[in-house]
Amino acid sequence: MQRRALLSATLLAATAGLAAALPARAAEPAIARIKATGTLRVGLSTFVPWSFPDKNGQLVGFEIDVATRLARELGVKLEVVPTAWDAIIPSLIAGKYDVVIGGLTVTPERARTVDFTLPYEHSQIYAVVNTKLAPAITAPAQLDSPAVTLALRRGSTAASLNAFPRAHTNYFDDENTQTQEFVNGNATAVLVSTPSPALLAEEHPTLVRILEPPVRQTDEAMAIRKGDPQTREVLDAWIKSRTDDGWLKERFDYWFKGRAWKGLIAAD
Repeated sequence: MQRRALLSATLLAATAGLAAALPARAAEPAIARIKATGTLRVGLSTFVPWSFPDKNGQLVGFEIDVATRLARELGVKLEVVPTAWDAIIPSLIAGKYDVVIGGLTVTPERARTVDFTLPYEHSQIYAVVNTKLAPAITAPAQLDSPAVTLALRRGSTAASLNAFPRAHTNYFDDENTQTQEFVNGNATAVLVSTPSPALLAEEHPTLVRILEPPVRQTDEAMAIRKGDPQTREVLDAWIKSRTDDGWLKERFDYWFKGRAWKGLIAAD
């Protein structure tokens, strides 16, 4: 009897440990909660032009357009939950919102903890060099040196790549601080996703050199909690419809290829 009780206790402890190690799964389909409450809660971080406050303090950008139309076509209100980038997935798992719509790149590591929808945008990560600090650097391979200091956004895909392991790396919580460090001359280079390299070059034409080829091509998708096929099916169908009718491309081209929106940016 004592051995049986000990075995039962050991099995219970092992099961509890395994459960703790596994990603949290949706207790109910998020789409059911969305419909029941009449609110779509969207997690995102603010960085231009994905989502950022305009001169009136209202959030605008590509992801805001996507989230707004999705909520409207689901027949619910939109609640945006701005979140620090390195907390974007933990906060989703904790149930603070229903979905991440925020330029989240699909990676195998992230796919172990969340489920991704179909991609709805595609980007490239570029290395951008400060020409005053490193006039001789003209190719990405030259960044892999102890003499190089990289500025990276904490929790970003670029930060996870470890593309230049010999370089010294500083991490920042948001892209604005990251790029300001670069502009101030405290970093040899930054790794940023399109269209940030072009925006930096437009604002600081004598300072910036964009290195070719890109460090990585990426796909971005919405993210939901694990084990929620009903919600993923709804989101996938919406993405496919908005891809097929050209709306996602039109919005992507407006925010990522054009500059008509630049007047919306609030002054520092």
